[in-house]
Amino acid sequence: MIGKISYLAFIKDINMKKLTVLALSLTLLGFGSAQAHAQAKNTKAKTTKTAKTPAKKAAPKAKAPAVSEAAPTVEQLTAGVSTPQSPKMRSEITTTIINNNAADLLRSPVKGLPTPAVSVSDVENVPTVHTPANKAGTILLDTTLMDEFIAVVSPNARHYPPSFPNATAEYLSTQNVKHLADWIEPYASAPDASFDVVLRAAKLNGIARNLNVGAEYSVRASNHMQKALRLNPKHPEANFLLGMMISEAGGFNEGKKYLEKAASLGYTEAEQSLAQSDLLTDNKQGALNRLRQLQAQHPNNTQIAEQLRIIEEGGYYIWRSNDKTPLNIKPVSQE
Repeated sequence: MIGKISYLAFIKDINMKKLTVLALSLTLLGFGSAQAHAQAKNTKAKTTKTAKTPAKKAAPKAKAPAVSEAAPTVEQLTAGVSTPQSPKMRSEITTTIINNNAADLLRSPVKGLPTPAVSVSDVENVPTVHTPANKAGTILLDTTLMDEFIAVVSPNARHYPPSFPNATAEYLSTQNVKHLADWIEPYASAPDASFDVVLRAAKLNGIARNLNVGAEYSVRASNHMQKALRLNPKHPEANFLLGMMISEAGGFNEGKKYLEKAASLGYTEAEQSLAQSDLLTDNKQGALNRLRQLQAQHPNNTQIAEQLRIIEEGGYYIWRSNDKTPLNIKPVSQE
């Protein structure tokens, strides 16, 4: 009961400056959990009754983590560094190793030692991605492995609740996203941070929130999503990310504004999230109509067809996946 009162109070007065408090409060009050989603069907029926309940026993307000008033700039963070920085993830060899005392047995056989036979299979060339770290574009970050990870894990953890083919994939994803979110944080928090860096931080912290890494990641996700919108108010994915996070935390009406804006900018996934919101607010027919219209526009999109099947069979979470294809996620380097 206390949790519902606090939630309703936040939703009533919410604005852009209060979204950080909302994200933290929803997390601490349980609205980012399966329990909150299980209650979503009866949201309308319960709103009138809970609003009349005395609030004298309201839970104490949680304090957001302190934020430094003088966050270092990107230039200060990279002072004395001449090459693009990148997160160390899997002990990859990123520079050529030269040892003047070593012998190349392939070119210069050594008497008494057999010449090695070498064959390489499954060669994959991943283009290097250099992302501007600051607004001026004078400092670059190597986000190659970060972008690869986000692309691989997003279908399983971009939405709440996450869905993985096995426990190992979920564990490794949690380990990696925490490492990456912590690594990019000082760059994204810098006053001169570029939009591209802030958007990546928003994605990573949003995934970390869904994987229950910690309440601070929910706050970070909200902060970075708002910052991304300040830098680029009409960016489709930035609007989608904020709307998705708010609505999946239970703030359906507030999140809908951002999702509708993203949808108006042509972001298909925003329409799917609006259908999920319809479903969780007891508007099953609205969800079906929305997805059927979307399917007519994208007849080859198998995900939309699967989401329609889930709803027609009585399901409530359209982002659940039965795909058991293994994910190529490796442990974070412990060095």
